[in-house]
Amino acid sequence: MPRIYRVFFVYFHESASNFPRSVLAALRFVFLRRGFLAMGQSYATGFIRADPAAATPDIQTSVAVLSFDKPGDRLHDFPGFTLTARRLRPESRGTVTIRSGDPLAPPAIAPNYLTSEKDCAVLLAGVKANRRLAQSAALRPWIAREHDPGPSCTSDADLMEFLRTRGGIAYHPVGTCRMGSDAHAVVDARLRVRGVQGLRVIDASIMPTLVSGNTYAPTVMIGEKGAEMVLEDAAAAPR
Repeated sequence: MPRIYRVFFVYFHESASNFPRSVLAALRFVFLRRGFLAMGQSYATGFIRADPAAATPDIQTSVAVLSFDKPGDRLHDFPGFTLTARRLRPESRGTVTIRSGDPLAPPAIAPNYLTSEKDCAVLLAGVKANRRLAQSAALRPWIAREHDPGPSCTSDADLMEFLRTRGGIAYHPVGTCRMGSDAHAVVDARLRVRGVQGLRVIDASIMPTLVSGNTYAPTVMIGEKGAEMVLEDAAAAPR
């Protein structure tokens, strides 16, 4: 299940025009490969226990050094940054269903975001935690105002409406070919597709549940372990 993410935007106190600074940043990148344009999007992240009763952190928050309405859109024309709240270990479950015998036909995907009351409550608490972070002594001097959802969005109902209409995913989907021994599992403990000879799935989709953080490192581990299994089974096969 993809991890839910959503954000609110804030922007720095700066002059009305940042054109000269943008030109200098572009030139510095072209000739020196340094500066803001040589940076990744997100340079700081942290884990928050939004639910005090949670045994481990349930929200991952990140700071991105840019501001936009949604991924893929143009950047805002004011200098800003983005605070992101991601729900860790979501309980909501979606489905990916084959619609046709044609292998080129797209599947039916129903993500079912925020169908769990627990997911809604924790993500709501995560957004409030980000707002408290923005009001902290360390950040407050650098912030002019909250851009999105904005200071008028204060009630839990309004914040949930914002999350439902403007939320998205963090591009860490897992579980569509989950590993297990029950009737609904797609692959077995050696990543072999059940009921299909000679086929394995070796990627993040075999995770039964989402890990508490980014999926890159666990996916590399899955690839290495899966490759080891393939070699082991090939060596054990009769010749």
